[in-house]
Amino acid sequence: MLGGVETRSVSPVFVGRADELAVLTDALTRAAGQEPQAMLIGGEAGVGKTRLTEEFLCEADRRGAVVAVGGCVEIGAEGLPFAPFSTALRTLHRLLPEELATAAAGQEDELARILPELGDTPRGPHDEESTARLFELTARMLERLAAERTVVLVLEDLHWADTSTRHLLSYLFRSLASGRLVIVATYRADDVHRRHPLRPLLAELDRLRTVQRIELSRFNRAEVRRQLAGILAAQPDEDFVDSVFDRSDGNAFFVEELVASKESGCRTGLTESLRDLLLVRVEVLPDETQSLVRIVAEGGSTVEYPLLRAVAGLTEDELIEALRAAVGANILLATPDGDGYRFRHSLVREAVSDDLLPGERARVNRRYAEAMEADGSLVRAEERAIRLASYWYQANDPAKALPAVLAASVAARRRHAYSEQLRLLERAMDLWDSAPEEVREALRPADYTEVYPPCGCDPATTALQRLDLLAEATVAARYGGERDRALKITKTALRLLEDDRDPLRAAWFWTERSRLTAGLGRGDGWEEIARAQDLVRGLPPSQVHAEVLVRAASWGMLHKPGPGNLAAAERAVEYARMVGAEETELNARITVGALLTDSGDAPGGLAEMRAVGERAAELGLTMLAGRAHINLTSQLESLGRSREAVELAEQGVELVRRSRLLDSEAWVCGNMAESLYSLGRWDEAAEAARRTLLVGQSAAPRGSASARLAYLALARGELTEAAHRLAAAHTHFGTHETQPQHRIPLYRLAIGMAASEGRIADVRTEMSAAAAYGFPLGQHRYAWPLLLAAASAEADARGLPAAEAGRDAALDVLRTAARSLATPVPVWTAHAEYVRAELLRAEARDTLSDWVAVEKAVRPLERPYLLARACHRLAEAMLAAGDRDPAAALLREACATAERIGARRLREDLALLARRARLPLGPADPAGPPVPETDPVEALGLTSRERDVLRLVAAGSTNRKIAEELFISPKTASVHVSNILAKLGVAGRGEAAALAHRMRLFAAPSPVSPRPEAARQGV
Repeated sequence: MLGGVETRSVSPVFVGRADELAVLTDALTRAAGQEPQAMLIGGEAGVGKTRLTEEFLCEADRRGAVVAVGGCVEIGAEGLPFAPFSTALRTLHRLLPEELATAAAGQEDELARILPELGDTPRGPHDEESTARLFELTARMLERLAAERTVVLVLEDLHWADTSTRHLLSYLFRSLASGRLVIVATYRADDVHRRHPLRPLLAELDRLRTVQRIELSRFNRAEVRRQLAGILAAQPDEDFVDSVFDRSDGNAFFVEELVASKESGCRTGLTESLRDLLLVRVEVLPDETQSLVRIVAEGGSTVEYPLLRAVAGLTEDELIEALRAAVGANILLATPDGDGYRFRHSLVREAVSDDLLPGERARVNRRYAEAMEADGSLVRAEERAIRLASYWYQANDPAKALPAVLAASVAARRRHAYSEQLRLLERAMDLWDSAPEEVREALRPADYTEVYPPCGCDPATTALQRLDLLAEATVAARYGGERDRALKITKTALRLLEDDRDPLRAAWFWTERSRLTAGLGRGDGWEEIARAQDLVRGLPPSQVHAEVLVRAASWGMLHKPGPGNLAAAERAVEYARMVGAEETELNARITVGALLTDSGDAPGGLAEMRAVGERAAELGLTMLAGRAHINLTSQLESLGRSREAVELAEQGVELVRRSRLLDSEAWVCGNMAESLYSLGRWDEAAEAARRTLLVGQSAAPRGSASARLAYLALARGELTEAAHRLAAAHTHFGTHETQPQHRIPLYRLAIGMAASEGRIADVRTEMSAAAAYGFPLGQHRYAWPLLLAAASAEADARGLPAAEAGRDAALDVLRTAARSLATPVPVWTAHAEYVRAELLRAEARDTLSDWVAVEKAVRPLERPYLLARACHRLAEAMLAAGDRDPAAALLREACATAERIGARRLREDLALLARRARLPLGPADPAGPPVPETDPVEALGLTSRERDVLRLVAAGSTNRKIAEELFISPKTASVHVSNILAKLGVAGRGEAAALAHRMRLFAAPSPVSPRPEAARQGV
């Protein structure tokens, strides 16, 4: 509209910043190679961030990049959700309409929450994964958009960013992995005080090696001189340079303002304060222009021309003249899209706004609000609710502000901007007592809330209560990741309910507290569930009652498995049906199905979960359908049906991935990794576990995935990696984790680590702790592998001096635990057989028939690693009995399996046994010569002296004892031990002793009875 107005306040010469510009252009070059770039530009207000960015964008444009700029908008205290992203994406939508439509294909409804031009924003679903799902979709859309062209995204004024924008930026900086994309964010460093919400994000991004941070300093005197020469188009007087440099202290914007003040004849051009300096050029404008400038200052970062025309109270000709004067004085600028106006620098807007009188400010905001209420088309639809709420709030009119703020909270929720929803709800609660009673009574829960189940009232006709807002705020805080805040809100609500006896509402808040307490790792949540159960006991069926029962049954299933949980879950189903709460009913039926399977009714339990999954998918309840897949795949693995579990998991991943349910995908991938491990498809299992770590949002699936990777590393003999993954699992689960499905596998891993390092005492300590913890109903799937690991460790340690003391007690612990475990399906019957044989081997009482029975039980199962281990033990027993040919066949079979799946440790054990027996591990060749006998110690590269030292290490001797025995110094003995550890590739003496014992380096294998008819001993 006024684009031809000429200004000379900004220097046409780009001064300084050569190094900073080089960093930015280098990022542009790297992005062209499909390496996304993340840049942060910080500096005090007026230091030149915008000018540097503009210079960079000119270079990007010269190189053919697509450029989009979006600025954070300061509206009240809550900000406009996703404002800079919406603006930048709107530019991309205008520049690349077809390409953006292709990149967003299939997900338009979700992405419309950030870019409304893509379509209508759906009402739901809302859950703790909603925001992460939206962020993931945005990241993938940007990657696809930048796949074949360089895209530069600039987000300005990050210090004003709303919480959702900060979270999305952090997510993009962490997750973008491909595409020719450069993201640049600027912020005002002097505004980021210790308690500023941007400060934690900056600290977090500083730890990312992929993020480059540029801090702009003030100009030195020489640079100020060059800036002045550019502005004045002539060399400045040195005295003038000195005075401007002293007054501006090198701030580029203040330099410009001082020059502009001097040239326009405003006072002396050197005012006593910076605030006066910023206002002095406004004060010389015509009165109508000054009034207009004050109106624009209260409108926000940018004010649309139609809105300004409605508020200013001027004729269009008068408005144009006033705008022309403000633009000509370089106070206001037309926006790039030409539909509004903004201040040339935010510092001027802040100074003008601060200069308004309180009554004047309220009057201007009221005029904005009234204009928007009269004509909703004056601003963009996605901004209307939040801006109207802000204007009415600043107008100090609670009667108008309360419903407007509530409407804005609904709009924020629909965009998955839960943090902004929470801020607005808190503002509504602050306004609650100030608003007239008739206004409050006209508000309805159905219009503004959706998370609080009806508690014996009709939400369409009953007046909105403060408790409804507290409930909505609780869930908004939880969805937004502010669990501490949510916990405080529930405490406030329960305090209010102490005086207002309402057991259903109180039970709802106690159930939320249970979820929050467990999520924060401050307890297991049972105390809160128990309080909720007490409150609903004896009350008529209701949705709250049903949800309390579901929560109690689910908690019991995971933490304290037992028969009582099934009754609670079935009652929850009954209550939910009675009140018509189908979603709650379906959730309860999943729990029923899992509990039925655990209690022995596998066909009934699986059928129930399948039916729920189908119904949930039919209703579009993808999260429930995902939960059905999670529980189905887990139960199938428990039943030994691993192949079927993998096939179903693949379907489940596809289902939840389409809806971007990241935590659900993480759980299904984690279950898939477990089943793939069982099937011997270890590379695929590792990939699935890593995918779980990548997409998992909560701690539990990430902890399970870390444990699965630890299992793989342990089986492959990668002990350092296994220890690292085990530590990560403990970190994810935290100190309050009490679920058996998580605790028992960690005990199993600790036992495996200790056994691999020859720490038999630690094996026994961990086994005793696991036995004391107990193995509840349905946990045999985790307990049997644990017992097998401990029993094998005891058997392998037989003969070690350090293992003798306490052996009988340790075996008693194992036998007692084994007697308590169920064997409902063949896979666990086989484990029980294996544990029994290992316990006998630990006492040198195992027979050939024991290992024949183990191999027979394991072979029909699709458990290649377990079968290879059983074949190893059976071959060892056959060799002791003189049955060389069948032993050789078993060794070759087991060796081929170990080679295929990558079980290096097992492969080494098999090779040692074959070498001792002088058997070939390749294809059988009856005509070939026998394998020559080799010394296994020499095969390890040990010298004769090192052989003697290792023999004493294996016997438990210290360096001093070794020195005395071999007539050498302790220091020499220490050197020999260090060389041995290096050659064996082990970390310590215990592991070296265990390896020597396992390889039978210094003693023949203990005899195994060849009598197949020998009586088999019970566990």
